[in-house]
Amino acid sequence: MLLCDIGNTSYHFLDGENTFKESVSTFNPTSITKKVYFISVNAAVSKKLSFLENWIDLAAFVDKKKYYETMGIDRIVAAMAVKNAVIVDAGSALTVDMVKNGVFCGGFIYPGVRAMQKTYENISPALAYSFNFECDLDIMPKNSQDAISYGYLKTLYLELISHNLPIILTGGDASKFKKIFKDAKIDEQLIFNSMKKIIKENEESLC
Repeated sequence: MLLCDIGNTSYHFLDGENTFKESVSTFNPTSITKKVYFISVNAAVSKKLSFLENWIDLAAFVDKKKYYETMGIDRIVAAMAVKNAVIVDAGSALTVDMVKNGVFCGGFIYPGVRAMQKTYENISPALAYSFNFECDLDIMPKNSQDAISYGYLKTLYLELISHNLPIILTGGDASKFKKIFKDAKIDEQLIFNSMKKIIKENEESLC
């Protein structure tokens, strides 16, 4: 079974137990002839794939009425995978979604690591630091790197722990945030596992 989670910049594939990525700008989806089950937040790619019979869009099998109208299908599919959790998808943007007793309770979007670092750099070259994910969030900083790190991380940290729910980290920067949320679980295949569940629940329609 070949699965694909398509974002704005890349195709993220799961082939059995192996994952790999292809660039949206260079990858030719017609190069794959076997059946691919996918979700996509990239409208241009979705339009292209709609003409390929072997690419099956799983968004058609998702009940979107349980979520808000403009919510990305990747966030919806991730939320479908859990019963009680705060999901943090740490990619180019950082999305946070809360599920209680299997019901989506809402979420928010935060700048991703590189986007926020660029914001500080744009303010002043003197603030062109990488974030220190090991800074002490219980102590007010006394150096510039920790000052920008604290400003970015402390607000997020306080918001997430206030809900007293398990925290699940996914996305490319998940391991960085694990240093802040030490009790969190990293699940890099959260979306893929949810896609498998959707396929299993709709086997007859997908045959």
